[in-house]
Amino acid sequence: MDPVAALLEIASLLERERASRYRAKAFRTAAAAFEALPDDVRADPARLQEVAGIGRSTFSVIREAQAGAVPQYLSELRREVEPEIVSALRPRLRGDLHAHTDWSDGLTSIATMAEAARALGHEYQAITDHSPRLRVARGLSAERLREQIPLVRAESRDGLTMLAGIEVDILEDGALDQDADLLAELDIVVASAHSRLRMDAAPMTARLIAAVSDPRVDVLGHCTGRLVEGDRGTRPASRFDARAVFEACAENGVAVEINSRPERQDPPDELIAVALEAGCLFAIDSDAHAPGQLSLLDHGAQRAERAGVPAARIVTTWGLERLLAWAG
Repeated sequence: MDPVAALLEIASLLERERASRYRAKAFRTAAAAFEALPDDVRADPARLQEVAGIGRSTFSVIREAQAGAVPQYLSELRREVEPEIVSALRPRLRGDLHAHTDWSDGLTSIATMAEAARALGHEYQAITDHSPRLRVARGLSAERLREQIPLVRAESRDGLTMLAGIEVDILEDGALDQDADLLAELDIVVASAHSRLRMDAAPMTARLIAAVSDPRVDVLGHCTGRLVEGDRGTRPASRFDARAVFEACAENGVAVEINSRPERQDPPDELIAVALEAGCLFAIDSDAHAPGQLSLLDHGAQRAERAGVPAARIVTTWGLERLLAWAG
């Protein structure tokens, strides 16, 4: 087995399971280090062990692959990691409008995320790194975002269009955490609340309605902010008048995100039903922070299918031309 392929598959499987970002990154780092080596160093175990970026575990994987075997660790992960969920809706998804890179709190570069989206057969992939308010996630200032935009679009090729976007923070008063003129330059704007999630229902309702009423917003991201499992612990859903918020989404053509991360399962099933009744559009997004997490779309597709969301009302089933016309 090719050592680089083995290392990258391990990284992707760890990412899909939302394992420690440092574990996954170690295997990606080792893959890059090994790929850059001359043949004589690759073939010399003693010298290979001394290469920066190759540790004990990654060295073992490389040596087993060089011997013509599937590395034991990879075999174990293939057995342990949950297989991708098959649904009738998943093949109809054409792309993904919510993903992060190492420009904010993602694990890898724009190019690596684009490569992973291409491998999944996406027609389009949006990069939506965080906005300045989210300092813990290295949110992008206006200057950094302007620098990023052409780099994202430059990765468009081989049937994949990369969309420049942002996950813009919804401030307490419903304003958006980025320059309005700059938001208008982007292909996709996902608006999400990340702070004061336990505020009273009335001001939270007003906050979300104000955000989705902004003509620059395309998608309302993980609307309740809840966490139901995972290393980050659990967090209850924000309280707000769901019918009023989703009616505002429908009125303004804003898609309600069905976030595919298993630890979020956001919106809850009962709120998907309210959004359906309100006439909302939906976006099934991965919210990926690493390449292996782009495949989490299957979780979102399964939830949407189970909830009875028609494919025609899911913007990520649309082709690129229609999607961009909707996004404005």
